[in-house]
Amino acid sequence: MPITLTGIGIHPVKSTAIRPVSGAAVCPWGLAGDRRWMVVDADSVLVTARELQRLFTIVADTPDTDPLATAALRLSAPGVDPIDVAEPDADAVPVRLHAHDLLGRPAEPAASDWVRQVLGRDDLTLVWCDDPTRRALNPSYSRPGDHTGFADGYPVTLVSLASVARLNDWIVEEALLRGEDPGVALPVERFRANLVVTGAEPFAEDGWSRVRVGDVWFRKAKGIDRCVMTTISRTDLTTAKEPIRTLARHRQWDGKTWFGIQLIPEGVGAIDVGAPVHAE
Repeated sequence: MPITLTGIGIHPVKSTAIRPVSGAAVCPWGLAGDRRWMVVDADSVLVTARELQRLFTIVADTPDTDPLATAALRLSAPGVDPIDVAEPDADAVPVRLHAHDLLGRPAEPAASDWVRQVLGRDDLTLVWCDDPTRRALNPSYSRPGDHTGFADGYPVTLVSLASVARLNDWIVEEALLRGEDPGVALPVERFRANLVVTGAEPFAEDGWSRVRVGDVWFRKAKGIDRCVMTTISRTDLTTAKEPIRTLARHRQWDGKTWFGIQLIPEGVGAIDVGAPVHAE
């Protein structure tokens, strides 16, 4: 069965709602418009939905996710008026993303005030990555010249629908053995992938070294070690044990649970949902 690109997701602001798109431009640092903004606290440290689950309720759009967007960034959330945000011209300041010391330009005060109102914290600031080329990647899994914006580790993530289906099968099997209600199947959106493919065997992506989507090649950096963010429901923001509990049984090694792969673009171009995918 041929492998096909069945979904593209962009996250303009880190940890906010996924924006599904029918096509995307691939840049050296990832998909255009993806994870160029993030929220930091008073210590300039990244804040994610691990700590503030209401980040998932914020919808962030750019011209890359909505052709009708006229500003660099448009933010909306339930119960508040939306706001248009320009690319900041403030000086870049040090920010911390996990173990990475980076630079980001603070957004206009009105934008950060809006974020504070929605999230209920007065110590937050919205920042923008003005130059992704400043951030080099882990040399153990990349090459000189590889870079990205505010992604966790690498520019692009990929998940297979067949792997999601197999994981859901495992969840059901184990729930029934425990005498529990397995609940609703986990959607692929739990894994916040940039690229979703169909047609491959479950977990075939583990063995891929390069992937071509349409005419654009990507190089595999490594697998994705998964955290508690995958346990948060996007619909009601509740937290459960899955999928980490089942991944820990079936997909755990090196002390981590694994699902999906990280990719680095080897070229630039346009990709569209429905494009053929070739894996090596």
